[in-house]
Amino acid sequence: MLKGISNLLTPQLLHVLQAMGHGDEISIVDGNYPGESAGPKLVRLDGHSATDVLDAILSVMPLDTFVKDPAVGMDVVGEVPELPPILADFEAIIKKHEPAMSLSVVKKPDFYPRANKAYAIVQTSEARLYGNIVLKKGVIFPA
Repeated sequence: MLKGISNLLTPQLLHVLQAMGHGDEISIVDGNYPGESAGPKLVRLDGHSATDVLDAILSVMPLDTFVKDPAVGMDVVGEVPELPPILADFEAIIKKHEPAMSLSVVKKPDFYPRANKAYAIVQTSEARLYGNIVLKKGVIFPA
């Protein structure tokens, strides 16, 4: 355990976050996502929600300010009039850490290839549908 760092940020996950470079992406996915077969490095955080993991990651990782959509969730499949509540939760967490940024959503056929090309996937036990998000790492500017 470290002072000021969430215990959700395991040694493996901290290594992944530190090893990522500017512009690399990390996917946080729900319990239904095929994380094992997706391809990139897989970090399992069983027993934790995607929202808690997002909050922990954004406590140490900046989002990319040089791109239009540094945080992307998956839109609902079919003709549904509103977004699932978890996407509003993702948006609130993003605003907490990066007030000038927002969550974008893309259709499932566009989301899966992007999520599967990420530097790593963090598999959670999130049970809420559409509990998936891709984050693009930004830079820390010198003081």
